[in-house]
Amino acid sequence: MLEFIYIFILLLFFLSLFGYILVILKEKVYMKRNIIIIENKYLTKEDLKEIDINEFILQGKKVKSGDEIKIVTSQKEKLNGTLIGANKCNKSIHIITFKNKIKKLKIDNILKLKITSKYGKFLNY
Repeated sequence: MLEFIYIFILLLFFLSLFGYILVILKEKVYMKRNIIIIENKYLTKEDLKEIDINEFILQGKKVKSGDEIKIVTSQKEKLNGTLIGANKCNKSIHIITFKNKIKKLKIDNILKLKITSKYGKFLNY
Protein backbone atom coordinates (compact mmCIF):
# COMPACT_ATOMS: atom_id res chain seq x y z
CA MET A 1 0.00 0.00 0.00
CA LEU A 2 2.82 2.38 0.88
CA GLU A 3 4.50 1.65 -2.44
CA PHE A 4 1.28 2.52 -4.31
CA ILE A 5 1.06 5.91 -2.54
CA TYR A 6 4.71 6.60 -3.33
CA ILE A 7 4.21 5.82 -7.03
CA PHE A 8 1.01 7.89 -7.09
CA ILE A 9 2.78 10.92 -5.56
CA LEU A 10 5.63 10.62 -8.07
CA LEU A 11 3.13 10.41 -10.92
CA LEU A 12 1.35 13.56 -9.72
CA PHE A 13 4.66 15.38 -9.38
CA PHE A 14 5.78 14.54 -12.91
CA LEU A 15 2.36 15.42 -14.35
CA SER A 16 2.42 18.83 -12.68
CA LEU A 17 6.00 19.39 -13.87
CA PHE A 18 4.98 18.45 -17.42
CA GLY A 19 2.00 20.81 -17.25
CA TYR A 20 4.22 23.65 -16.03
CA ILE A 21 6.62 23.10 -18.93
CA LEU A 22 3.72 23.17 -21.41
CA VAL A 23 2.47 26.47 -19.98
CA ILE A 24 5.95 27.98 -20.29
CA LEU A 25 6.23 26.81 -23.91
CA LYS A 26 2.81 28.28 -24.72
CA GLU A 27 3.86 31.59 -23.18
CA LYS A 28 7.08 31.53 -25.22
CA VAL A 29 5.09 31.05 -28.45
CA TYR A 30 2.84 33.97 -27.51
CA MET A 31 5.89 36.15 -26.83
CA LYS A 32 7.38 35.32 -30.24
CA ARG A 33 4.11 36.25 -31.96
CA ASN A 34 3.80 39.47 -29.89
CA ILE A 35 0.57 38.30 -28.28
CA ILE A 36 -0.09 39.66 -24.82
CA ILE A 37 -2.79 38.08 -22.69
CA ILE A 38 -4.44 40.22 -20.03
CA GLU A 39 -7.12 38.14 -18.38
CA ASN A 40 -9.74 40.52 -17.05
CA LYS A 41 -13.47 40.41 -17.68
CA TYR A 42 -13.82 44.18 -17.22
CA LEU A 43 -11.53 44.99 -20.15
CA THR A 44 -13.63 45.62 -23.28
CA LYS A 45 -12.87 45.77 -26.98
CA GLU A 46 -13.54 49.51 -26.96
CA ASP A 47 -10.77 49.96 -24.41
CA LEU A 48 -8.38 48.01 -26.61
CA LYS A 49 -9.35 49.98 -29.73
CA GLU A 50 -8.18 53.21 -28.06
CA ILE A 51 -4.65 51.81 -27.71
CA ASP A 52 -2.20 52.42 -30.52
CA ILE A 53 1.17 51.84 -28.80
CA ASN A 54 2.01 48.63 -26.94
CA GLU A 55 5.68 49.19 -26.15
CA PHE A 56 7.27 52.55 -25.33
CA ILE A 57 9.71 54.40 -23.08
CA LEU A 58 8.25 56.39 -20.20
CA GLN A 59 10.47 58.34 -17.79
CA GLY A 60 13.50 56.48 -19.09
CA LYS A 61 11.98 53.05 -18.47
CA LYS A 62 10.99 50.66 -21.24
CA VAL A 63 7.43 49.54 -20.53
CA LYS A 64 5.22 47.12 -22.41
CA SER A 65 1.58 46.14 -22.32
CA GLY A 66 1.01 43.59 -19.58
CA ASP A 67 3.60 45.05 -17.18
CA GLU A 68 2.45 45.62 -13.62
CA ILE A 69 3.22 49.18 -12.56
CA LYS A 70 2.86 51.62 -9.68
CA ILE A 71 2.14 55.25 -10.53
CA VAL A 72 2.06 58.42 -8.47
CA THR A 73 0.20 61.27 -10.17
CA SER A 74 0.66 65.01 -9.73
CA GLN A 75 -2.45 64.99 -7.48
CA LYS A 76 -0.58 62.52 -5.20
CA GLU A 77 -2.92 59.70 -6.24
CA LYS A 78 -1.29 56.27 -6.07
CA LEU A 79 -2.34 53.64 -8.59
CA ASN A 80 -1.33 50.00 -8.92
CA GLY A 81 -2.32 48.01 -11.96
CA THR A 82 -1.51 46.42 -15.29
CA LEU A 83 -0.53 48.58 -18.23
CA ILE A 84 -2.84 48.16 -21.22
CA GLY A 85 -1.03 50.52 -23.58
CA ALA A 86 -0.79 54.12 -24.69
CA ASN A 87 -2.61 56.50 -26.99
CA LYS A 88 -0.23 58.69 -28.98
CA CYS A 89 -2.82 61.31 -30.01
CA ASN A 90 -4.03 61.98 -26.46
CA LYS A 91 -0.55 61.50 -24.92
CA SER A 92 -2.04 59.19 -22.32
CA ILE A 93 -1.48 55.72 -20.92
CA HIS A 94 -4.23 53.28 -20.04
CA ILE A 95 -4.00 50.96 -17.06
CA ILE A 96 -6.41 48.56 -15.44
CA THR A 97 -6.17 48.73 -11.67
CA PHE A 98 -6.39 45.78 -9.33
CA LYS A 99 -9.85 47.10 -8.39
CA ASN A 100 -10.93 46.47 -12.03
CA LYS A 101 -11.17 50.14 -13.02
CA ILE A 102 -9.74 51.41 -16.28
CA LYS A 103 -7.74 54.60 -15.79
CA LYS A 104 -6.57 56.90 -18.56
CA LEU A 105 -3.72 59.08 -17.36
CA LYS A 106 -2.05 61.95 -19.17
CA ILE A 107 1.70 61.45 -19.36
CA ASP A 108 2.27 65.00 -18.05
CA ASN A 109 0.39 64.16 -14.83
CA ILE A 110 2.67 61.24 -13.89
CA LEU A 111 5.28 62.06 -11.24
CA LYS A 112 6.70 58.62 -10.52
CA LEU A 113 6.54 55.31 -12.33
CA LYS A 114 7.78 52.01 -10.95
CA ILE A 115 7.62 48.69 -12.77
CA THR A 116 6.76 46.00 -10.23
CA SER A 117 6.63 43.05 -12.62
CA LYS A 118 7.55 42.72 -16.30
CA TYR A 119 5.27 40.71 -18.57
CA GLY A 120 6.98 37.45 -19.47
CA LYS A 121 9.95 38.14 -17.19
CA PHE A 122 10.59 34.43 -16.81
CA LEU A 123 11.16 34.10 -20.56
CA ASN A 124 13.09 37.35 -21.10
CA TYR A 125 16.57 37.02 -19.68
